[in-house]
Amino acid sequence: MKNRILYLLVSIFTLGGLSAAEVGTATRTEIARTLSRIVSREITGGYQKAEPTTVRIEAIKASRSRVQIYATIGLSYYPFREDNVRALRDSVRALLPQEFRKARIELYTDRREIGELVPLAHRNAAQLKKQIAKRQIVPFTNRSERPLVARLSAAATPSKGLSGRHIALWQSHGRYFDQTENRWKWQRSMLWQTCEDLYTQSYVLPYLVPMLENAGACVMLPRERDVQKFEVLADNDAAGQYAETGSWELGGPGFAHLRQVYHTGENPFREGTTRRTRTVAGDATDRAVWRADIPEQGEYAVYVSYESTPESADDAHYTVHHLGGETEYAVNQTMGGGTWIYLGRFTLAPGRQEIVTLSNRSRTAGRIVSADAVKIGGGYGNIARTPCDSLRRPDTEYIEETSGYPRFCEGARYWLQWAGFPEKVYTPKNNTDDYKDDYMSRAHWVNALMGGSERLPDSVGLGIPVDMALAFHSDAGVRDGDGIVGTLGICYTRENGGKFVGGTDRYRSRDLTDLVQTQVVEDIRRTFEPGWQRRGLWNRAYYEARVPGVPTMLLELLSHQNFADMRLGSDPRFKFLVSRAVYKGILQYISSQYGLPYVVQPLPVEAFSAEFTAADNVALSWSPVMDPLEKSAAPTGYVVYTRVDEGGFDNGRPVDKPYLIVEQKPGHIYSYRVTAVNEGGESFPSETLSACRVADEKGRVLIVNGFDRVSAPLSERSDSLAGFRMEIDGGVPDRQDISFVGAQHVFDLAQARCNVDSIALGACGCDFETDVIGGNTFDYPALHGRSVAAAGYSFCSASLKAVERGEAALEQYPAVDLILGKQRTTTIGRGVQEPAFATFSPELQSALRRYLADGGALFASGAYVVSDLWAEEAPDAGRAFAEEVLHCALDTGRAAERGRVRVMTAHKDFSRGEYRFNDEYRPDRYIVESPDALKPVGEGAFAVMRYVESGRTAGVACEAEGRTFVVGFPFESILSHTERDRMMRDALRFLLNENIK
Repeated sequence: MKNRILYLLVSIFTLGGLSAAEVGTATRTEIARTLSRIVSREITGGYQKAEPTTVRIEAIKASRSRVQIYATIGLSYYPFREDNVRALRDSVRALLPQEFRKARIELYTDRREIGELVPLAHRNAAQLKKQIAKRQIVPFTNRSERPLVARLSAAATPSKGLSGRHIALWQSHGRYFDQTENRWKWQRSMLWQTCEDLYTQSYVLPYLVPMLENAGACVMLPRERDVQKFEVLADNDAAGQYAETGSWELGGPGFAHLRQVYHTGENPFREGTTRRTRTVAGDATDRAVWRADIPEQGEYAVYVSYESTPESADDAHYTVHHLGGETEYAVNQTMGGGTWIYLGRFTLAPGRQEIVTLSNRSRTAGRIVSADAVKIGGGYGNIARTPCDSLRRPDTEYIEETSGYPRFCEGARYWLQWAGFPEKVYTPKNNTDDYKDDYMSRAHWVNALMGGSERLPDSVGLGIPVDMALAFHSDAGVRDGDGIVGTLGICYTRENGGKFVGGTDRYRSRDLTDLVQTQVVEDIRRTFEPGWQRRGLWNRAYYEARVPGVPTMLLELLSHQNFADMRLGSDPRFKFLVSRAVYKGILQYISSQYGLPYVVQPLPVEAFSAEFTAADNVALSWSPVMDPLEKSAAPTGYVVYTRVDEGGFDNGRPVDKPYLIVEQKPGHIYSYRVTAVNEGGESFPSETLSACRVADEKGRVLIVNGFDRVSAPLSERSDSLAGFRMEIDGGVPDRQDISFVGAQHVFDLAQARCNVDSIALGACGCDFETDVIGGNTFDYPALHGRSVAAAGYSFCSASLKAVERGEAALEQYPAVDLILGKQRTTTIGRGVQEPAFATFSPELQSALRRYLADGGALFASGAYVVSDLWAEEAPDAGRAFAEEVLHCALDTGRAAERGRVRVMTAHKDFSRGEYRFNDEYRPDRYIVESPDALKPVGEGAFAVMRYVESGRTAGVACEAEGRTFVVGFPFESILSHTERDRMMRDALRFLLNENIK
């Protein structure tokens, strides 16, 4: 979509009782200027170089008691609220002749008086209630008593969130087959190290969908949501994959996987059978089991399928068996039959195992429970394509081919075929144009979900009562200098006479669009970028906005073509904030339709610690985080999740205070993470901390997780260059990055408006377009701890903030292992937020000075462990801390490109040999592109190891009273667990040689 500035050139004329003598051209012009100024101030945010929105007056109709002014559609871009509606009317009133100052002022735009454009969420509650009672206003609601999927094992259920609501959501484009070129390709250009086909997924999948689900919503997507490249199927029609006990019998059509690739018209959900049995109200008598061979340990999405009948149970009882235990679900089989229904994402062990079970237990006896297939993981695309007959060339051989890409990369058209939807849904262009099929199919999919529900009772479909739909896009467009393109919202209200089935006004789509766009813009302006642009709120017949039979919004978040937008848009913190804003806008919208109060789910907790008690238990403690943008987001309780050794996390233990004492069995590594909960839902999890008591321990070590950074790559902007400097600092993804395609290679600002993608400013490689790139897992205490335990030491752990606040007492431990990873002072935006993620904050420096002065021992490792203290903007005290406390100085940053180091010292505590740390993009760990080279400083300091590539020092140890061992690359980036164990053993042997307590 192109960013277009709207200039409306319409004539000004008068109607009714107000004569030209009474309101002259100057007054009419001044009214138009006033409205334009007000609207443009809101749309542009006052940021220079933003282009204004023009408002013109089309007509004026007046009497002494009433003045009606008809403005062009530019006025409708304004986010109307009751207070600013009054202010707008008063502004116009002040410009009218004196005799009309007491008249009622009505301003019309986009075919409505501006008071009607105030979203229901912001209208006077008492007046709105009366209008709804009289059916003057009909909210968009569904009366379904039970949702499609309910998680029975959840530790908390939101009562003022989105429980019972169904949301259709999609992440813009995807890879598609171009019939005219006879090849698969991306729909959008590769710029700034991503393309829209993948970029918007980096908001929707890791952030927005979980937020909505944590609020209780059922979220449905027309594209594959799992980035796991393995896919395993288990089906009742396949031998060895399914077993049953009890009185099952043959059902209707179901899934069967009979071929490796599928062609248009081939539907796997019409090629198999289902099984069925009757429910019982007591203990289950019948049971179905699906087994599968899992290729390797990892996280996998689990989907189920079944048949829906008029007699189906609305609480079919499924259990997913995984490394963390068992998680139970109630699936409403009265809807959703004949496609993949998502349950959740789970950690599974390798090998053949029982994955899903289904029982016939129900609250209502005599209903039908259906069993069909289970899908595990995302996998690769299996839809084969060739040009249609009309596009085939004579004497040319065409080979049917799949995309060869993971399914999460592909467009909606292909997933919808694999998910059992009919041809009229996934190929409305009748197999002739996959590009159009992709965006058209999303809209038809929404209606197919709802078909047969109360919202589309005369249509055939899955019967799911969808509440709303949202298409998450990014846009094109370039601004000169550091100008922001910003956020555009699109809806459409004219279809079907302006009404949804049931009588709801299609302007409810505008409500949704206004609420989401406003929340996004306000939150960005308050946190990252005061000059963020609010673009128009368009009412236009885009296919994705026009066709769905539910309130629908297209969100054009930012320009993926504009560097100023993407400097922010490449940062995981920005993605989290935007996704949370979209979630809050959706929450406001849906709550307003049902006339219910809402509460926003909390932010993740902080200052987490897991320390041994005097009784050898472990005390978990943490602090809630208040949301400065949302008062209702305060937590009222918490959930503690536990993992044992290499297993998965359990279903959680609810607690009402920010602490918990837990017991542990010796010899096992226990890991914990915490979420905050309230009536609105559950927060994202904290970092993961771990602890382990070793039998016959040599001593105890505190592991401090000082690596909490997530950030965009280092960016550079000068008079001639702009871009991301991946070779210096490629940033840190949040857990993983699913949008990175390759490093930028065109930095020339003169190419900013070049129309040739491959040489335009921001052009980049594409060698990682199908890869998942590892980032900060926030789970490194367990990895370090395994090596600590292997050396014979018990360990516990604490977060950086807990140490900085003095809540984790270093002096209780003879040795501290400080994880610094790729911690580095980082800024975002233009001056709203302070720099974050320093390696050694002043508080941490003070704590470590005291600790080492008292004879403590420190092992610190990180890519910027010393260079961050040497940065130009770093305080002088940082260098003094490095030299006096860490006993080392910076030799150089970016010391090596290849991750090989060799131990050179003859010191008795350090074993000779090499270490190999990660220097490439991998799915399971982050890349180290700029390790530090160090220099020993002071008496007792000596070099331990050197980079093989450059011969510079990679690690420095010091035998002073407070012993230290500092390494210029992250310990957790060492590829071999054997090498990690060796380094940790040597480090602790040196640090605690004469200091074991």
